[in-house]
Amino acid sequence: MINPRELLLDSFRAALTAADPLHIIPPHLPPPPANGKTIVVGAGKAAAAMAKAVETHWPVDAPLDGIVITRYAHGYRGVESLKRIRVVEAGHPIPDDNGVNAARDILALVKTASPNDLVLVLISGGGSSLLALPAGEITMDDLQMITFNLLRSGAPIEDMNVVRKHLSAIQGGRLAAATAARVVSLIISDVTGDDPADIASGPTAADPTTYDDALTILNRYRITPPISVARHLSNGARGAIAETIKPGDTIFSRVDNHVVATAHQSLSRAAAYFQQRGVTPVILGDSVTGEAREVAKVYGALVRQIRQHHHPMAPPLALISGGECTVTISKDNKGRGGRCTEFLLSLAIDLDGLQNVHALACDTDGIDGSENNAGGIMLDTTIARAGAIGLDAKAILNANSAYDFFLALDDTIVTGPTRTNVNDYRAILVL
Repeated sequence: MINPRELLLDSFRAALTAADPLHIIPPHLPPPPANGKTIVVGAGKAAAAMAKAVETHWPVDAPLDGIVITRYAHGYRGVESLKRIRVVEAGHPIPDDNGVNAARDILALVKTASPNDLVLVLISGGGSSLLALPAGEITMDDLQMITFNLLRSGAPIEDMNVVRKHLSAIQGGRLAAATAARVVSLIISDVTGDDPADIASGPTAADPTTYDDALTILNRYRITPPISVARHLSNGARGAIAETIKPGDTIFSRVDNHVVATAHQSLSRAAAYFQQRGVTPVILGDSVTGEAREVAKVYGALVRQIRQHHHPMAPPLALISGGECTVTISKDNKGRGGRCTEFLLSLAIDLDGLQNVHALACDTDGIDGSENNAGGIMLDTTIARAGAIGLDAKAILNANSAYDFFLALDDTIVTGPTRTNVNDYRAILVL
């Protein structure tokens, strides 16, 4: 007999395994340079695990050092600590001084490399905030403020990163431009489309966007930038400040960007797990975006079609998807939650206890929004159990407090830091 909770949890574990840096990085490591040293730099939620994979598999007699930046609590401690690569923990999603200082050290380090050396760059989701080095006269306070407002605006990550690249002294290809060495980037993708220019704001990738694009995005989401940010973007738009590094620049003749893990790979691993358990997997896509609560309603309509008409397929099946939805939060809203639990709560309301339908939604980095959970799980009893203890599901959804809802039902999922990040994982089980 199928246990829906365990089946969904095990499918998530399978998805995480497919994105584990300790397994996926070694096959992609370049050989050490014959007559030079290797400098490892990087940033992201997977940075520490990626660096550990490099250290473990790098020849002991080949010169190796470097710096990577990861989110607080995503590094290693004690006997697990790295020996050749320094790991710095810093603020995410709001950048802080630890990240800025480490980014400055990274920039200085790669500038020391010669054409005979190799700069090995380890990039993963979260790098936009962690590899934060304000350009020009932009203050740290203003960078934090613009980041905070972008996060609350509902803007997709690609739009957010257009702005961040144009406020940075190291992103938008500028890290690659800072060194004379050959650059090899190994990238774990957390964005739809898996474009290296969008992942961690593309420190080693060509950037086709402009200062004008950044200003347009701020206007679109009605974000008034701080004075130093507005001045910097305006100066850039009129050509007084150099643009990010553009496609076709000769710099990229010595740069190789390799995306080594994607959401699709994780969805495929989860699909194989469901297939082994006698449940037909249907991958709905790895690039699902939009407001989390609205995406849930679309999925709810599909579930009802399957349950009532066995069309387009008959149960048992699992609807699997990835991508990154958004949650738009009003100015004064102080709700607790994230896009995964918001998706689940909206789905639970939409399905209203439809029998034999269960779902899981988790962020593969182990953190969904503002709290310590990766996400949550919804069973066909969720709405009934919530009502029995006096929870008003619709009111809680409107307050963007889905975390509190699932916490009260003991249905949050807490993994701790996974040290990877290939975006969100969602599975709807229709039995």
